[in-house]
Amino acid sequence: MAWNQPGGGGKDPWNNSGGSNEPGADVEAFLNKLKASLNRVFGGGGDGSSGGGPEGRRNDNEPLGRGLVLLVLLAVVVYALFNSIVLIDERERGVVLRFGKYERLMAPGPNLKWPNPIERVMKLNVTDVRSVSDQVRLLTADENIVQIDFGVQYVVSDPKDYFFGTREPDETLKQAAESAIRDVIGGSRMDTILTGERAALAAEAQTRLQATLDSYLTGLQVTVLNIPNARPPQEVRQAFDDAISAREDKERIESEAEAYRSAVVPEARGEAARIRTEAEGYREAVIARATGESERFTLLVDEYRKAPEVMRRRLYLETMEQVLGSNRIIYAGDGGNVLYLPMGSEGGQPPLSRLPAAASATPGLMPPVTGSTSERTPNQRSTTTPRPERPGREENRR
Repeated sequence: MAWNQPGGGGKDPWNNSGGSNEPGADVEAFLNKLKASLNRVFGGGGDGSSGGGPEGRRNDNEPLGRGLVLLVLLAVVVYALFNSIVLIDERERGVVLRFGKYERLMAPGPNLKWPNPIERVMKLNVTDVRSVSDQVRLLTADENIVQIDFGVQYVVSDPKDYFFGTREPDETLKQAAESAIRDVIGGSRMDTILTGERAALAAEAQTRLQATLDSYLTGLQVTVLNIPNARPPQEVRQAFDDAISAREDKERIESEAEAYRSAVVPEARGEAARIRTEAEGYREAVIARATGESERFTLLVDEYRKAPEVMRRRLYLETMEQVLGSNRIIYAGDGGNVLYLPMGSEGGQPPLSRLPAAASATPGLMPPVTGSTSERTPNQRSTTTPRPERPGREENRR
């Protein structure tokens, strides 16, 4: 008879329980072993040998439920403990979000927070220097096209605004930098841009860029904005190079002229000062001489009033001495010989080498010399040539 026919005594080939036909006997044995193991771990009573009735099974499941609850609670406590402590590096700042909303800012060091999902921390490096650069063609104020290379370096100054102030703050900074440079270059002339004034333009562009970033709440701080290169487009590069060369020649000539002026003007001023000093000295000398002559004349007048005859003779003798002292002196002897003895070239007298020629060239003025000083006799005397008396001499004597 087949094993699956009613009332058949065949043996079930799928039942390996060794004579036990109760369904799930192996599963119940496994659960009993697991329950006994958990009881030993968590200190529960019973060893799994209790009866198999409903009351016995309920008492055996109670220690298993308590152990699972304790295990879950322990895992939750460990998770909460490790998740509540946050370490922030010195270069970073932590932004705390409570249920997705900004709550506070964490400083560097160990910090506490509520575990996830209550509070969440986003870390941000605020000391990292970021940079962006680009190349644009812009229109200047005098309607010329110039090619500008610019670079911007910036850092995060406010983590809250960086995360929640605006969307994509880095891209916003790049567009704002181009706008600021376009505004500055558009208000300047080509000569100003190409002749070394880019530093002032870059400083103005940085100020405008920072004002724009603050108004957009990007949380970014611009540290450097520079314009390393500004040049005309390649199509007109040669013409601009010629213009720059002409400008450099102009500056060179102006520098040379300035150097020449710096050398000549002080010399001219010194010469003028010298002439002025000489003129002042001459003036002082003339004034002093005139003052002395005036005082001398006053003294002479006083002496003349005291002794008129003596003063007249004295003045006559001094005048004759002054007049005759500038003429040639002629010595004549009793024998009719005339000897010229010029006393040097001073006092208006001609040199010795020229006197004989002058004497021989004037016939009748001076006879030829027939003797020397060694041949002169002691009775010879030397006299000066008589000169006509001045008119009014007798009147003066009277």
